[in-house]
Amino acid sequence: MARRDTGTRPAPDPEGPQALADERAHHERCRAALAAMAAGAREHVVTAADVSASGADAEVLGRALRTKARDLGELPPGPLFFGRLDFAAAPGDAGSGDERSGAGPDAGRDADAAPHAGQSYHIGRTRITEEPTAPPLVVDWRAPVSRAFYQAGPHDPRGVAVRRRFGWAPGSTGAPHDLTGLEDEYLGPSGTGDEYLGRSGTGTGPGGEGTGPGGTESGTESGPGTASGTGTGTESGTGTGTGPDPGTGTDVGVAGGFLAAEIRRPRTGPMRDIAATIQPEQDDLVRSPLGTSLCVQGAPGTGKTAVGLHRAAYLLYTHPRRISRSGLLVLGPNRTFLRYIAEVLPALGEGGVGQLTVEDLVARHPVTGHDPEATALVKHDARMARVLRRALYARVRPEAVDGAGLTVPDGSYRWRVPAGELTAIVADVLAEELPYDTGRERVRARVAARVRELAERRSGPRGDGWLRRTARARPVAAFLDAVWPRTSPEEVLAGLLSGPQERERAADGVLGPAERAALGRARPFTARSARWSAADLVLLDELAGLLELPAGHGHIVVDEAQDLSPMQCRAIGRRAPHGSLTVLGDLAQGTTPWAARSWPEQLAHLGRPDARTVALTTGFRVPAQVTALANRLLARLDVPVPPGRSLREDGSLTVRRVPDVVAATVAAVRAARSGTERLGAPAGPAGPDIPAGPDVPAGALGSVGVIAADADVPRLRAALTAAGLAPADPAGPAAPGAPVTLLPATLAKGLEYDHVIAVEPAAIEEAEPRGAHRLYVVLTRAVTHLEILHTRPLPFG
Repeated sequence: MARRDTGTRPAPDPEGPQALADERAHHERCRAALAAMAAGAREHVVTAADVSASGADAEVLGRALRTKARDLGELPPGPLFFGRLDFAAAPGDAGSGDERSGAGPDAGRDADAAPHAGQSYHIGRTRITEEPTAPPLVVDWRAPVSRAFYQAGPHDPRGVAVRRRFGWAPGSTGAPHDLTGLEDEYLGPSGTGDEYLGRSGTGTGPGGEGTGPGGTESGTESGPGTASGTGTGTESGTGTGTGPDPGTGTDVGVAGGFLAAEIRRPRTGPMRDIAATIQPEQDDLVRSPLGTSLCVQGAPGTGKTAVGLHRAAYLLYTHPRRISRSGLLVLGPNRTFLRYIAEVLPALGEGGVGQLTVEDLVARHPVTGHDPEATALVKHDARMARVLRRALYARVRPEAVDGAGLTVPDGSYRWRVPAGELTAIVADVLAEELPYDTGRERVRARVAARVRELAERRSGPRGDGWLRRTARARPVAAFLDAVWPRTSPEEVLAGLLSGPQERERAADGVLGPAERAALGRARPFTARSARWSAADLVLLDELAGLLELPAGHGHIVVDEAQDLSPMQCRAIGRRAPHGSLTVLGDLAQGTTPWAARSWPEQLAHLGRPDARTVALTTGFRVPAQVTALANRLLARLDVPVPPGRSLREDGSLTVRRVPDVVAATVAAVRAARSGTERLGAPAGPAGPDIPAGPDVPAGALGSVGVIAADADVPRLRAALTAAGLAPADPAGPAAPGAPVTLLPATLAKGLEYDHVIAVEPAAIEEAEPRGAHRLYVVLTRAVTHLEILHTRPLPFG
């Protein structure tokens, strides 16, 4: 079918070279404008020192300007836009093809697009303008108008006539020749008023002018949620693809064109942002309001981590002042994972966001001790919160009030507070359940206030200075030390763990005899001599929160939340008492002994029982062949998680039984790196119901991850190194960009590789109590090809 214009306004011919030249010229204009913005921001930092304002105001202004200059200066080099929206002209405008003055059937649906009728916007990762009051050259992807780029479709065009996507060379720094092609989708009404969906594209390959990554694609609407057509997915400009996923009702497909090419791009280096490829259901989650706590249950490859990070960037953009005052925090499962995601927020123009592990969050001391699993399980149990509160407040002793009461000297006077009144003050403050240190000061203040009341009855008013001196008088301090003594988290926990009597009092009726015994230590110790374990640090954090509430954050993103213990959840919830959370995870990937079995229970521990829970089941990363294999294992995990499905049909799966897994691993890595292996071999023992997938072109494998049981990693590393294929250490600085990485199964969570070699699945499953969940994680790290090498029977049949 020939391409037709929408009739809304003259549009450049996307099949001609002039359109590509115009867009390259626009990008150069954007680069010059961005450089001027960065230079202007640096200049404003200097000139702001001369502003006429109070010292505090000048400091606030200077901090804001320095932050802006830093963010602009730290933007990584790359393309400045990835899409464009051309809005249809308003009904009745010249050239609109609709001279009716009345509203059509789409009037209400497209009401938000009315202010943009006839306008064109380039969409990128940050706003770029030549002058503050001038129309932007690039609109930030988070701006309200940009939502149409992700949500518009043939059944709901949202006022968009043409949506354009740009093809950029892999690893582009934004040079003009890196813009290789254009791909347009025609969504709006035609000149005759008929709905029309079509695609067309042009581009240049490495060899010069010709059909680019978009090639040409045209089609007609063939029913609800379906479309047909051809497209491309290679840099040289040849290939095939399909339209939207049949039968899903989704307007934006991922099987062909630039969108598919970007999703399928090799996973070399750190995690990339997905601003150019966000799907409608992901966009809904990203733009959730700040006050909404959200839980995303995501099957492997559904983009839940990317959704969480992009929601963080969206909130920073939408609520800069509120977030800057209280802060935004990203929590990940380990430092390897944090290094992997570290470049996503800076690439979106948001720097300075704290990224920590939960262990970092509670790290009051170095971890120098170790707990047996039975002891760690007790310490991570939610009941420990009650035990710790008991142990702390057992130090408050109302019975220690002197029967003679409290006498406070004041010059020639002696003011006496009766014992009964003192006991009542302590009891009243205890009933208010304040933080321990706050409660101590509240008792001090009320005792001093009672003394002032006595003094004013006798000899007239007393000032605030007199009140402060009275509150700090020695008799008052001695009284406080007797009934509400100062203490520290370390002192309380040391007493609980090493003191049998303290432990029995605090845990009686809460923990069973065996649990109380597991909690105790054989040798007494003090706060100074303690060797704290990782679980102890979580308990110390709980006690610190009981003593004094920690500083809060406006929003916290928690990834791999299914692995958090109840006590770790409490540590996170305390840091967002008035803020919101984005909770990301997959119950099927829970590998810790205390992993969550249900989201309502986990959200209650986080202090957000009313959080909205959304399940993502459609994968864009893990190939369908791998998803089918993982679903087979999922049936054994006994978790309330729906099976995943994948739109990726271009991957492959190989399962090989070998006599020697070490030698086979060396051979597999060598073949993967040389690109000589033809992938797409029959699935074999994995089952005839799992498709093998198409062949993968030589040299298109990208990164290689070798994953094995932790105990098998040393011998595999030695063999690979001896063969001249020395793999990167996943904890090392070069790991995210290394061509080959060898990692233990316990570090695989959250990472992804184009080619995964899973070594001896049975050994991975047997290595830990929740080994089947760990194996599920390992099998879903591949984005192009999964190769399973084994000598023993496979756990998934």
